[in-house]
Amino acid sequence: MGIVSMKQLWKRPLLGMIAVALMAGAAPALAQKAGTTAADAEMRLRKLEAEIKAIQRSVFPGGDGKYFAPEIQKNGTAGTAASATGTPATTPVTDLLTRMEGVETQMSRLTSQNEESANRIAQLEAKLAALTPAPVPVTPAVITPATVPAVVTPAPLAVTPAKPVVSAPVAPTPSKPVAPSVARLTAVKAIEKPKSDDAGEDEYSYGYRLWEAKFLPEAEQQLQLTIDKYPRHQRVSYARNLLGRAFLDDGKPREAAQWFLKNYQVDRKGARAPDSLLFLAESMRQIKDTNRACIALGEFADGYKAEAAGRLKSQYDATRGGLKCN
Repeated sequence: MGIVSMKQLWKRPLLGMIAVALMAGAAPALAQKAGTTAADAEMRLRKLEAEIKAIQRSVFPGGDGKYFAPEIQKNGTAGTAASATGTPATTPVTDLLTRMEGVETQMSRLTSQNEESANRIAQLEAKLAALTPAPVPVTPAVITPATVPAVVTPAPLAVTPAKPVVSAPVAPTPSKPVAPSVARLTAVKAIEKPKSDDAGEDEYSYGYRLWEAKFLPEAEQQLQLTIDKYPRHQRVSYARNLLGRAFLDDGKPREAAQWFLKNYQVDRKGARAPDSLLFLAESMRQIKDTNRACIALGEFADGYKAEAAGRLKSQYDATRGGLKCN
């Protein structure tokens, strides 16, 4: 067996322990054999210990001065022992656990800070929401052409169970016009007004086109103009009925009911008198006046049997299905 160096022995833990034991046991024997003094033996033991520490610093992790003090300091003076004799050095596993505990502590602090930040943000958002004013509803603009008079709607009329359904209508009252927007004015101007030898027909046709394009306020104005200018025209029954439908489509069932009633009462043989009576029942249903709605529906069934079984059958069935009449 050849000579094994100290470094090789420390790489093999069992051999290193045997070597240290042999060295420690051999020191007194060598001192006696050579006739050395106890001071010489102590000096040789310290030298062996210094060599073992040097091997530990080069073999084990952390052998850099952090765990083992260097033998010679940078200023040339001898270093001191890092720890008291017999104190075991920290192992890599111990160092790893220590570092993991530090990381967990940092994560706990970050989590706490994150929760505090989220709570503060939530409080700020709640305060901001309380300070934000509620949105103000915007009323859509209504176009009022210079050549068209203001919208007029008949005043409410009292309805009685006896026939005719309600009393005579009252003169309409004008409503306050609203300035139109540029975009709406442009869209209305894009609808072409018919031009023929029958001016009354042209006025009604233009109102119908506005109603068909869903420009309801403009259609109401145009149809009112047609009724005022051509009260004896063959299309006047159509105009009054369509004016009521424009109000009904515009979400104004009370105004619509006045025009449906007027169209029925003024000319019960008019082309759209039966239509107006059915729409009157629908208007009363939307107002939640079931009693008058049923009266109008019964008047239609008695006075316009041909229409109830023919042209207006589907509308009559739909209106009757939405009511609970005795």
